[in-house]
Amino acid sequence: MARYRDAKNRIARRLGVNIFGRAKNPLVHKSHPPGMHGAKRKKKSDYGVQLEEKQKLKAAFGMISEAQLRRYFTQAARRHQNTPELLMQRLECRLDTIVYRLRLAPTIFAAQQLVSHGHVQVNGKRVNIRSFEVRPGMVISIREKSKACKLISESVKNANRSLPEYLELNEGDCSGKLLSLPSLGSIPLPLEIDVPMVCDFIAHSG
Repeated sequence: MARYRDAKNRIARRLGVNIFGRAKNPLVHKSHPPGMHGAKRKKKSDYGVQLEEKQKLKAAFGMISEAQLRRYFTQAARRHQNTPELLMQRLECRLDTIVYRLRLAPTIFAAQQLVSHGHVQVNGKRVNIRSFEVRPGMVISIREKSKACKLISESVKNANRSLPEYLELNEGDCSGKLLSLPSLGSIPLPLEIDVPMVCDFIAHSG
């Protein structure tokens, strides 16, 4: 699966929030938006606003690809229910997202690496597919040989990051469980995103 390699700090500055949870906050020294002297931008068109909401959503989940986002939307829309909530559930229940929410990794990108490099297990079996769909009742854990990793141990003990209500963490064992599918309002996003607008935008953009 393709990995996002472009400048992450530029995205955080454009959105005005440390969206990726990086230890070195990109906004500390450069609070202005990217571009020449952080010049003020013209008012966005409706299309520009919708596009930015979509980019915010992609960024909130580790810069997932356009193809991935559209696939999740299609799967959610097919059920003819609450499409925004179903879309968010699919994004939130990705294995890399769950690893990050369980504090097994300090950032979403670190979570992606842990999964890709084979450090993560689902119900005792190693899974290295970041987009693997975690379902309620599944146990996510770190392989025994990887538990001594400083990055993992320090992240698990980081009390500054709260655990969502739909997850359960066993800090001592570096493992956790998805208790239930999250509701739209319970998902901890790093910034406000108009998810219904994103769904409408994707539906009408071909």
